[in-house]
Parts: sequence; structure tokens; C-alpha cells
Amino acid sequence: MATTPPPFSRFEWIIAWRYLRARKAEGGVSVMTWISLIGITLAVFALIATLAVRSGFRSEFVGTILGANAHVTVYSYGEVNAAGALDRSLKDYEALADRVAAVPGVVRAAPLVKGQVMANLRQRNAGVEVFGISAEDIRGIPGVAESDEAEGDLSRFEDGIAIGSGIARELGVSVGDKIKLISPNGIKTAFGTSPRVNAYEVVYIFTAGRWDIDRTRVYLPFAEAQAFFNREGVADEIEVMVEDPENLDGVANAILQAAGGNAGVWTWRDASGGFLRALEVEDNVMFVILSILVLIAAMNIVSGLIMLVKNKGRDIGILRTIGLSEGSVMRVFFICGAFTGVIGTVCGVVLGCLFAIYIDPIFSFVNYVMGGGVWDPSIRGIYALPAELRLTDVMSAVGLSLGLSFFVTIFPARRAARLNPVEALRYE
Repeated sequence: MATTPPPFSRFEWIIAWRYLRARKAEGGVSVMTWISLIGITLAVFALIATLAVRSGFRSEFVGTILGANAHVTVYSYGEVNAAGALDRSLKDYEALADRVAAVPGVVRAAPLVKGQVMANLRQRNAGVEVFGISAEDIRGIPGVAESDEAEGDLSRFEDGIAIGSGIARELGVSVGDKIKLISPNGIKTAFGTSPRVNAYEVVYIFTAGRWDIDRTRVYLPFAEAQAFFNREGVADEIEVMVEDPENLDGVANAILQAAGGNAGVWTWRDASGGFLRALEVEDNVMFVILSILVLIAAMNIVSGLIMLVKNKGRDIGILRTIGLSEGSVMRVFFICGAFTGVIGTVCGVVLGCLFAIYIDPIFSFVNYVMGGGVWDPSIRGIYALPAELRLTDVMSAVGLSLGLSFFVTIFPARRAARLNPVEALRYE
């Protein structure tokens, strides 16, 4: 008694493989197969490369923010002083910092004094933002204390100042030089307010990884900053670092309760949320666009299979005549199309992963060919094109490519299966 062979039997794979090996007389089929293969390869490569750069951008952006900025900032809503002006300084900053530091999940709470001044060395000037912070607290800022390209000795911070590498380039400063900080809100005299000018030795030059931070930020010892900005006995805000900055909701509420009724909190998400939301929208749009690109590449499989079915009409008639079922014929041509999709997807994954892994030398080569200046950190905020290869991104690209390839293959395969063997053999 004859038995029905199981789906995707060995003979179906053999027939599909013979059809894929087109002869010279069937060169059109071979060309369409190669076009489909190359199209899917490039589409998957583009999708993985884009997803890797997207992930790298977010990680680099968030990493540099969290590495050199407060995760949560505690400030005062302010009180009207005797002169009728709003005073937003923190007078009990030490007690406030201790209460915030005691909140579970908080790593560090540091009082800060902030101000904007002019930095000067010889004939060069630059506008900078001064952060007054203690020597102990500055060692807890990863982007400053753990900078890979740092110069100088941070242990000498009490004897001078720490500046960003962008300021150092702008002013032509090296470790050991003295720069002047000029504040318009200086000494009050009978003739008005005279600008305060102090000279400080540069003991440390850091690179935080963000152009805007390296180009504008100066760290000054806390007590010196209080004197320089006329903030004796007060602080401007409390800089808070937490264990898990990606999940701030519960910790931020606990910090707000510990700070008291007249205090407010400002998280890094509040400061950068607009950029992160714009980045997320752009990511979604790019994924949709590149998915359409993958679909267009997969549609080439349909063209190739339709040509293959037309060229193999006589073979299909003979196979059906000797007893091959519609399901077997459909599976044969499904294998032909799916094989192209699988090979193209594998090649695209390999190229995309290699691009993400070797993005630095690739980008350096492109920058060299273009004569330099391809990447402007003053516009993009970071110094190089980042890429982070994630398994979820690769799997989403693979799933999308294979899913579309298998789906579009069904229709020409069904057409081949439903071909009438009598009509196929009528003129043979």
C-alpha cells in the first residue's frame, strides 16, 4: 500500500535545488534570483546597521549624560527676601544633602554652587559654566574622575580647578597654566558692582564625552566657589546620583519627600526627555521605512518565482502526471523562494554585524576619503558615530526579513501548484 510522503521530503528539496541551479538558457531566472539575494542582503544589512547606530546613539547619549550630570537635582522654589527679590538659595544645604543621601537607592548627594563666567588666558576668552563642588564629591562623577583622556592630578583639586578638554583647546591651556575667571557679579563698592577676577591653576583636564560639557564646564572647589559668587553659607542646588538612573520614578518621589515642602526635583529625563522622545519617534519611523525596503527586496522573489514557474510549466505538468500532489509542488517552489530569503538574510546579518563591530575603522576610512570634517561634534554633541549591537535588534531584523520572504513566496508557489497539467502539456 502506497504511503503519502511527509511534507518537505528529501525529493522535494532535490527538485527545488535543481530548479535553483538554472541553466544558461534560463538565465533570466538566475539573474532574478541573484537580484533578490543581493536586495535582501542589502536591506537586512541596512536595517541592522541602522538599529545598531540607533542603539549606540541612545546608549552614548544617556551614558554621557549620566556620567557627568546629576541624575536628580534638588532645588528650592525660593522665598522673597527683605529686598523683595526671590531668593532660591539653599541655606541648610548640609542637612538637606544628608536627608537626601539617606534615601534608599541614592548613591551620593552633593551641594553645588553654579554660575556663568568668562574664562581668560592671554588674548583668548571663553564663556564657561562653573560648578562649585567638594573634592570628595567630584571624585564620584564618572565622566570626570574616570575620564580615559584626562590630564593632570584630580587629587590636587583643592589647589586649583578642573576644566573640560574643549575649554583647554579653546584657550590653549595645559595642566599647570593659570587662567582667569571673570564674574560680572563681583565686589560691591560705593560706585557699584565691580567685576571679580580671580586666577586659578589648572590641575586637571577631563573629557566627559559630550562636546557641550567639555566645551563649557569648569569645576571649582566648593568653598572657593561660594566666595567667588558671593554665596557664603548657601548652595544653589543638590546634585543627586542614584543606583538605577533608568528607573527614577520611585526614587524621585522619595527624594522629594526627604527634601521638604519648599523643594522641587528635576531629573535627567526632564532635562533630556524631549531629545529622547524625538529619538524614539525617529527610530520608529526609520524602522518602518527600512521594513518597506526589506519588503521591496522580498518582492523580487515573487518576480523570480513567477519566471521560474513559467519556465518550468512542462516539468510541473509531468510531475503532476506521475502523481506529485499540489502540496508537494507548492512546497518545491516555496523552498526555492525561501532559500533565497534565508541566504540573503544570513548574508545581511553578517554584513550588518561586521559594520557594527568595525564601525570605528570604517568611519575613519570614510572621514579620510572625504577629507575630514564628516562628523561635527559641536552639532551632534558626541565625538564619533556610535554603534551598539544588540541581540534583540538582530533578531527583529531576521524575523522581519524571513517573515516577509516566506509570506511573499506563498503566492507564486500556490500558482505553480494549481497549474493544470493538461494545459501545461497540451503543446508539448
